[in-house]
Amino acid sequence: MFKLDFAHKPTQWLILCLLALTWGSSFILMKKALVFFTPDTVATYRIALASLVLFPIAIRNLDKIKGHVWPLLAVGLFGNGLPALLFAVAQTQIPSSLSGILNSLTSLFTLLIGVVLFRLKTTVYQVIGVFVALIGAAGLIGFNSLAAFSENSQYALLAVIAASMYGLAVNTIKSKLPEMRPTHITALSFLMTGPWCLLYLLIGTDFISIITEDSKSWSAVGYLTILAVIGTAAAVVLFNRLIKETTAVFASSVTYLIPVVAVGWGILDGESVTLMDGGFMLFILTGIFLINSSHPKAFLNRLFR
Repeated sequence: MFKLDFAHKPTQWLILCLLALTWGSSFILMKKALVFFTPDTVATYRIALASLVLFPIAIRNLDKIKGHVWPLLAVGLFGNGLPALLFAVAQTQIPSSLSGILNSLTSLFTLLIGVVLFRLKTTVYQVIGVFVALIGAAGLIGFNSLAAFSENSQYALLAVIAASMYGLAVNTIKSKLPEMRPTHITALSFLMTGPWCLLYLLIGTDFISIITEDSKSWSAVGYLTILAVIGTAAAVVLFNRLIKETTAVFASSVTYLIPVVAVGWGILDGESVTLMDGGFMLFILTGIFLINSSHPKAFLNRLFR
């Protein structure tokens, strides 16, 4: 039977690229699903199905919930449920490529929330990175002034808020669930939100009536199923294995590849991406690079060794 050897560097890079392709494609999949379904339907289907896929893992590890209910609930809400809804709402008005770029601000908010709420120590490079990434984000969102936002800018801000929630979830995991395995955290946090999303999907949305009355909507169901099963459950398993067999530094470098994939899909789908957009994206990626490294040269040496 074919088996991936995670100890080999080429295999590690292959998995890294597969993760970037999977997560970078999630924004175009949401865009296609939103043609038939409302944002709340897209979000609840995604979370409900992912929780069903991870349900066997969650059931086998129910004993680990004891004493960790609130941290797991926080991870479920801020790491999965609410961001899924906010990104879906945002993409009703902004391009999928922009969503993918703004998603990369997760590292920035992980640092900022860590400093403000969890007293995380920072380096000069990380502080510089925060300012560089913020310049890129402000340019992409299109601030004309601090008081006047365009309608699309407000929707872009929803994606930024979603990224900040991811940052809160990451810090919750680091500070409140340090001894729990990442796969167990993922499965149990989805167990906290999945049943409620499934209930809302069935009785609070028109999901059932759409798929029974419009056969074309099944293509959107297919996109959402790929997003939930491959983009959430399977990708998390691969990512956790990659962290275990390599380093967190190497695995986290997927952050830089996701927006590139998202922009690529956007261009193929006819979205307009200007040179200025590319320049602001470069600002964000440079900022994220500085935030993730205590010393840039050392970071690169660990990444490619």
